[in-house]
Amino acid sequence: MDQAYARSDAADFEASRKVLWGLAYRMLGSRADAEDAVQETWLRWQAADRRAIDNARAWLVTACSRLCIDQLRSARHRREVYVGPWLPEPLVSETAPSAAEEMERAETLTTAFLLLLERLTPVERAAYLLQHVFGLEHAAVAAALDRTGAATRQLVSRARRKLEGSGLVAEPVPQPQHAAALTAFRDALSSGDLAQLTALLTRDAKLYADGGGKVRAAMNVLEGDERVALFLHGVWRKFGREFVYLPRWINGQQGYLVMKGDEVMGTIALAVGPDGITGVFWTRNPDKLGSVSLPEAGRA
Repeated sequence: MDQAYARSDAADFEASRKVLWGLAYRMLGSRADAEDAVQETWLRWQAADRRAIDNARAWLVTACSRLCIDQLRSARHRREVYVGPWLPEPLVSETAPSAAEEMERAETLTTAFLLLLERLTPVERAAYLLQHVFGLEHAAVAAALDRTGAATRQLVSRARRKLEGSGLVAEPVPQPQHAAALTAFRDALSSGDLAQLTALLTRDAKLYADGGGKVRAAMNVLEGDERVALFLHGVWRKFGREFVYLPRWINGQQGYLVMKGDEVMGTIALAVGPDGITGVFWTRNPDKLGSVSLPEAGRA
């Protein structure tokens, strides 16, 4: 392969890298697994016969989708034996998504949305993401999944039905309303105001605390405003007096990196609907916090 051809191949791949990573992360919920899928896609791209490829991005998306589907199928057992509730690895940033396209897609990066995708089979997940998040035409989705057009329509329709009416992802609220709920939530925790904490939650609010069996966390999903508030109030009364809440963007939404001295206590993200907080996501598993950038001394 001459150098000019190799540069062209590399350029085609780099032009699609962000799309591939975004797809792989949404499929797998893990930064490392997403990077592995993208790397394997690159290796397959290098070995492919480029003369038979008309559309580089379509080929790359197809290859990445199929790799993710295979990996999800093998990961099912790991999820089934996972200790306690499972949450995706958080993407933590000090700054908000900048580009308009990234802001638009940020809603499909939220912890609540990724958790909701767990309701779908691997192929349903791929079909839904390719069509509704990455905007592929129906025929392109069918080709990527090696399905007929009719079968693909059924996949997407079935995925949509499973996602609707979950109660976890409510109608999105404006960012200022989300930020206000987040601040009020932190203040209620810090002050130990159980009544205020309960009032912030919807009646069917859920708490997911992911410790992965590595650190203390609720072993089951807790549901109901009073039950969630009592659990959080009890934990914060015992251990939270020294917690420091550093504002961060967690999967495209405002949240907190929770610290106790130099120790990371986890990330907190919320799902907020018109009637209040519908979901609390507390990621504590240290295996999922290794990529979080810690603040420099004296800087939050």
